[in-house]
Amino acid sequence: MVPPVALTMGEPAGIGPEIAAKAFAALQGTLPFFLIGDPRHLPEGVAFTRIDTPDNAHGAASLPVLPHDFQSPRVPGVAQTEHAQPVIDVIARAVDLTRQGQALAVCTNPINKKALKDGADFPFPGHTEYLSHLAGGADVVMMLACDELRVVPATIHIALSEVPKTLTRETLTQVIRTTHAALIHDFGLDAPRLAISGLNPHAGEGGAMGMDEIDMITPLLNDLRSEGLDLLGPLPADTMFHASARVDYDAAICMYHDQALIPIKTIDFAGGVNVTLGLPFVRTSPDHGTAYDIAGTGKADATSLINALRMAHQMGLARRQESTS
Repeated sequence: MVPPVALTMGEPAGIGPEIAAKAFAALQGTLPFFLIGDPRHLPEGVAFTRIDTPDNAHGAASLPVLPHDFQSPRVPGVAQTEHAQPVIDVIARAVDLTRQGQALAVCTNPINKKALKDGADFPFPGHTEYLSHLAGGADVVMMLACDELRVVPATIHIALSEVPKTLTRETLTQVIRTTHAALIHDFGLDAPRLAISGLNPHAGEGGAMGMDEIDMITPLLNDLRSEGLDLLGPLPADTMFHASARVDYDAAICMYHDQALIPIKTIDFAGGVNVTLGLPFVRTSPDHGTAYDIAGTGKADATSLINALRMAHQMGLARRQESTS
């Protein structure tokens, strides 16, 4: 029997508890998963099944919850510092269960980094860095994915002025190699096709708008092509995301945050999934935050979490199949 996906509660004061319940209602009977958290944090009236081990999630008639005690109930929209350490511990518990084979993959609900820092001196910028730490310092890459597009930013949460200094040959090589390997191992593609954007407008236009493509990006891509990687580019970022262009590649690697995220959020704002590549386990997450402003109102859209759970299940199956073949 395939193990279920482990879903963390995330920040209790956010929409995580609500969308977890909505996701179970949408996926019941089609995709086994269980929630790790305090059952008291679920919306009032939500039916749940308390489980002792992950395998008890199979066939559960209501949302399966592996209990993890918190010190107090949730107050929707209000972060409570006493919840910080349990939130962190739940993430580590999900990873442990997955690495032990009791869970197929990890799916994480959103956290509030400031609340974790204030309440537990959380030293990491976010989920991704903490998961890398739990994996022994693995080199990781962030992918955003939906049915129509997969994108990877080579640099992430830095000022635009810092991008040219941060975007080194070593950095871009690691991002391309990690993405290529993940498309094979996690998405089941035998020969991934990657599109690589330029850094400058019109990909530099032969040096007229910048030399980064000529000096670094193109020579690097040529070296990787000589190893057998199927790479397009460097391409002008403003022409590589329309429908007829997207059929030529399986994922796009962009040079900075907005280059990658604007197209996918335009194509599928509600349904995008955040995937961490390069970990020794599968991890996905909905592509949104805690949404304190609507927490507790019942208005939260679970589409991104539903897609994240589906993708975690599919990726976990791909890894499982590869390891047994």
